[in-house]
Formats: sequence, structure tokens, C-alpha cells
Amino acid sequence: MEMKNSSVVTEFILLGIPHTEGLEMILFVLFLPFYAFTLLGNLSILVAVISSTRLHTPMYFFLGNLSVFDMGFSSVTCPKMLLYLMGLSRLISYQDCVSQLFFFHFLGSIECFLYTVMAYDRFTAICYPLWYTIIMNPRICGALAAGTWLLGCIHSSVLTFLTFTLPYCGPNKVDHFFCDIPALLPLACADTSLVQRVSFTNVGLVSLVCFLLILVSYTRITVSILSIRTTEGRCRAFSTCSAHLIAILCAYGPIITVYLQPTPNPMLGTVIQILMNLVGPMLNPLIYTLRNKEVKTALKKILHRTGHVPEN
Repeated sequence: MEMKNSSVVTEFILLGIPHTEGLEMILFVLFLPFYAFTLLGNLSILVAVISSTRLHTPMYFFLGNLSVFDMGFSSVTCPKMLLYLMGLSRLISYQDCVSQLFFFHFLGSIECFLYTVMAYDRFTAICYPLWYTIIMNPRICGALAAGTWLLGCIHSSVLTFLTFTLPYCGPNKVDHFFCDIPALLPLACADTSLVQRVSFTNVGLVSLVCFLLILVSYTRITVSILSIRTTEGRCRAFSTCSAHLIAILCAYGPIITVYLQPTPNPMLGTVIQILMNLVGPMLNPLIYTLRNKEVKTALKKILHRTGHVPEN
């Protein structure tokens, strides 16, 4: 593989969602509310976590981080997609394509690492409640959050570097709605087997390690919950953990489907990635607020202070 980028391609053309010619305006009207709700819902959670002192705990600190990443992750691809669905240009510059791929995998991998950290937080809270405030002190929480950023940056930098050290010297039509590795590699005019193997291994290894750590944490959590004597205590613990498990399934399902298939299906991959970019980030606010009285109470107090709802 030639390491010096001899690309003569200065811009790419995003072909968009396959088999949707003539449906652009319908898709725009369908997708826009999902994106708007993603921003509004996650921003609401972030404001609630910051403004309510009762939510200044490790669990909500990481939930606030998750909201930031969900807004960023969705914003990497959705604005450009919505613009060309409105009839605007499908062109994306080479530099913007590099940035889009980097931030897509950067924020996506951070979310995987963050789910692992959140599982460790729940494991500590339920299995070692007396030591919880000592183990999960602000300094440790900050270090864990910074660690997710660092690991995400390393992971994405490797993938981006390998993808764009390939020469792109001819075709520039990306058969996808954003710049991603499976859509870009067929356009390279060099052998892509090394990049494919490293990308598959990188994404697979990150996903597998995070998933195994989460599985171990929740196995221990389940054993500890079943040993709780009071029904109320068991229900509360299960309620807290079930929201996290639902969010994990929503995140890992698309990753396995899109990136870890031996023979990827382009149409299936596109549908799954639309769900991953639009529906997944939108679901997290619903999952964590509808099942969480503390977050709902904090949001009600904010709405009351701003005069949007009367005080009970």
C-alpha cells in the first residue's frame, strides 16, 4: 500500500440512500423531527444534570457525557444528509470527508467506551455500595471520562489514517449518505486488503472487549440484585440497570450488523446506519427519562422556573 497520499480527488459526491430517487422531500420531512428531537432531548438531559445538584453523581455525570456524544454523533452526518434531501449540493470536499469519517468513528467509539464505564459504575454502586463514593470519586470519574476521549481519538485516528493514506485518483461517487470506510474503499486505486483487515480487527476488537466487560459487570450485578432481600430494592436496581441495557442493545446491534459482517449488504447497512444515526441518539433521552424519576423531577423544576409549567 502506498503510504503517500497521491490523491487527485478533491471532492466526493454522496449518492445518498439507495433506491430513494424522488422520495427526497418525504425523507426530509420524516428525518428532520428525529434529528430535532435528538438535539432537544439530549440537551434537556444535559441541562437537567448540570442544573440539579441532586444529579451531581457519577451515574448522571456519565449520562451527561452520553448526551453530549449523542448530539455530536448525530450531527456528524444528519445535517449534510438533510441538506441534500432538500435539493442542495451532494458534494463534500476531501477535507470534510476526512473530518466526517474521523468524528463519526471518534464519537461512535467513545459511546462504546462510555457504556462500558457506565456498566462499571452500576457494578460498583450495586456490588460495593459502601465503597461506592470512595471508588467513584470526582477525580476517578474525570479520569474515566478523559480515558474514553483518548481511546476514541486513538481508535478513530488509526482508521482515518489507514483510509486516507490510500490514493483516490479517479472515481469520486460515494455510494452512501456519508463518508464511511466501507463506502470509500471501493473508490481507492490501490490494494485495500490491509485496510479492510485492520479496520475489521480494530472495530471488532473494540466492540468485543467493551461488550465482554459489560457482560461481566452485568452478570455480577444480576447476582447481587437477586441477593437483595426487599422487593422494592430489587425493583429499583433492575429499573436503573434495564435502561442502560436497552441503550447498549440499541448501540451494539447496528455495530455488529454493519461492520462485522463477512460480506456486507450495502442496502441493509444503509438502513441500519440511518437507525444508528437518527433513532439511536433519539432513544437515549426517552430511555433514561421515562424510566428515571430523578431526571423527570429535575426537568419539571426547570420548566417551572422558566414559567412553562405551573407549580403543583
